Amino acid sequence: MAGWSVHKGQAVALPLESIDTDQLIPARFMSTPRAEGYGQFLLHDMRKGSDGAPVAEMPLNRHPEASVLVARRNFGSGSSREAAVYALVDFGIRVVIAPSFGDIFAGNAVNNGLLPLKLPAGTVEEILGALGTGTAEATVDLNSGQLRLCGQEYRFELPEKWQQKLLNGWDDIDLTLNRQNEISAFRDKRRAEYGWAWPK
Repeated sequence: MAGWSVHKGQAVALPLESIDTDQLIPARFMSTPRAEGYGQFLLHDMRKGSDGAPVAEMPLNRHPEASVLVARRNFGSGSSREAAVYALVDFGIRVVIAPSFGDIFAGNAVNNGLLPLKLPAGTVEEILGALGTGTAEATVDLNSGQLRLCGQEYRFELPEKWQQKLLNGWDDIDLTLNRQNEISAFRDKRRAEYGWAWPK
C-alpha cells in the first residue's frame, strides 16, 4: 500500500449520522473475492433501489468522482468488518470527515490508507451547509494538519502512529517491523542478562 502526505480531490456531503458498517457494505456481499473490488457494494442499499437502479438523489451517485466524504457523527459504527473500509477505498474514497467514528472502523481505515478526519460537530455542519448537494475541491495535508475546503482552512490533529502509517503506507505489522533494531537489541540484552531463562 502506498503512503500519501497530501490528497486533493472532490468532497461531497452525505449528511447522515451513525452510518454503520453494515450499511457501508451489506453482509451478503462479503463473500465476493477482494480481487473483484468492493467499491460496487459501497452503501449499496442507499445507492440502489429495490429494482437495482441507481437512486438519483444519492450523493455518491450524483458525484461518483468524489474522494472526500463528509458525514455526521458516529461514522463506521457497528461490526468490526474491515470490508467496510475496503468498499470505501475501492470506490475511491481517501478521506472521511465526521465529528466521530467507530473505534474499530477508524483503526481499520488507517491501516488501509483511509483517513478518518475528526472535526467538531459545528465545523462539520458548516462544511455540510457549504457543500449542499454539490462538490468542492478539498486539500488534506497530513504534515501540516490542515484541511482546505469551501474557501476555508481547518486544522486537525492525528495520533502520531496514524500519521506514520498514512505517510508510509504501513499497517500494524509494518509499524512493528520499523522498530526491528530496538526489538533485536532488547532481545539480545535480555538473553545476556537472563540466559538461564532461555531454552537451550
